[in-house]
Amino acid sequence: MRRLIPFLAASLLCASEPIVFNDDGGWCWYQDERVIVANGHLVIGSIASGRDDPNRRGNVEVVSYNLATGARNLFTLHQGADEKDRRQWYDDHNVPAFLQTPDGHLLAVYAKHGPEEKIYLRRSARPGDAAAWAPAEVFVPSEKSRVTYSNLLRLSAENGRIYNFFRGLDNSFKPSWMWSGDDGRTWTTGGIAINVPSEFRHRPYVKYASNGRDTIHLAYTEGHPRDFDNSIYHAVYRNGQLRRSDGSVIASLNEGMPRPEDGTRVYAGGPDNVAWIIDLQVDRRGHPYMAYSVQMNDAGKKPGHCGQDHRYRFARWDGKRWHDTEIAYAGHCLYPREDDYTGLVALDPHDPRTLFISTNADPVTGAPLISKADGQRHWEIFKGVTRDFKRWTWTPVTSDSRADNLRPIVPIWPGRQRALLWLEGKMRTYTDYDFRVVGLVQNR
Repeated sequence: MRRLIPFLAASLLCASEPIVFNDDGGWCWYQDERVIVANGHLVIGSIASGRDDPNRRGNVEVVSYNLATGARNLFTLHQGADEKDRRQWYDDHNVPAFLQTPDGHLLAVYAKHGPEEKIYLRRSARPGDAAAWAPAEVFVPSEKSRVTYSNLLRLSAENGRIYNFFRGLDNSFKPSWMWSGDDGRTWTTGGIAINVPSEFRHRPYVKYASNGRDTIHLAYTEGHPRDFDNSIYHAVYRNGQLRRSDGSVIASLNEGMPRPEDGTRVYAGGPDNVAWIIDLQVDRRGHPYMAYSVQMNDAGKKPGHCGQDHRYRFARWDGKRWHDTEIAYAGHCLYPREDDYTGLVALDPHDPRTLFISTNADPVTGAPLISKADGQRHWEIFKGVTRDFKRWTWTPVTSDSRADNLRPIVPIWPGRQRALLWLEGKMRTYTDYDFRVVGLVQNR
């Protein structure tokens, strides 16, 4: 660990009780945007577990929270047709991604976690209003596709074209894309964004971010960390071409990147430092910055043992090169079946010098965080601030909790206020969790 400042005692961040936005909901981290600000409301997507109400199990839900009054509305975007279908929908990978179109309408796009070819789409019934939605429509990229994840990005310089980056065109497991030229009313299948070697079926994991005009950034791995000693790569889409960080052309988007390794390598992984991408944003100059996790000292361990030493790292592009540093201890994995699952990081999309982490270890020393409330080790949320991208100051947002605090999100919201949301509760697997969606709305 390099030149880190020990985290501070509980401050004003801990003085506010979190708002409960949804009393039952969870999310994965490979869909964006899971939370948006639209027409003075937080619009929040999640998948209900049915913990208290079995009729909600697997429901794809959207909460609209009025930032001025605190009024809350919950709408069910999708409900399983029968018990088997509801079990398939009870999976945190099925959370919707949102986008607001220029006419003010909201677009929600979601899919199951791989068992079918259908991508579901709904538009809000009225501009800027997430309390009512038009009936669901279905888009099939191809009959043999097996899809999951959705990431919505709109480029004004391409006549407002909307891209949805998803996984699984033609049952390939590969990052794929589709597009709409009429603000999401109709869609066309694109192709494969990142090809992978064919020795065995695997998939890169990708985070996407855009300047909203002419550029989409991709930060990604070679594959799942159980399959690869992952490195972290970056590529950028602009003017029809996939490019390296320096702008040199790799291939057209229509052709797709031949290999993950064709992008710019930001971090070199290995058997004792296996990486996984977490978050990606773009600063005011159009330069990307990212956060990711690394599982340390784990060579030779069998899958399923649960990684015991994860670290968080931060990287930023200055226009000429990448600057990459370790910033905090991330603790151990969330549960044994997924060795590399961590509490995650949320970058502030308007301030590269501020981020939030979830960890069950002291961010600086790595010592276990034992709650005074129940004597158990829990994941807590910390705010990290830096001036020089080398020294980080850590302030607890939560402390001495009786439940875990995981998977923070900071939605895009220009101005003096910031919304921070996270999941409070317990995760046993991605299809077995008890969470509330909670958070804070505060001045920056």
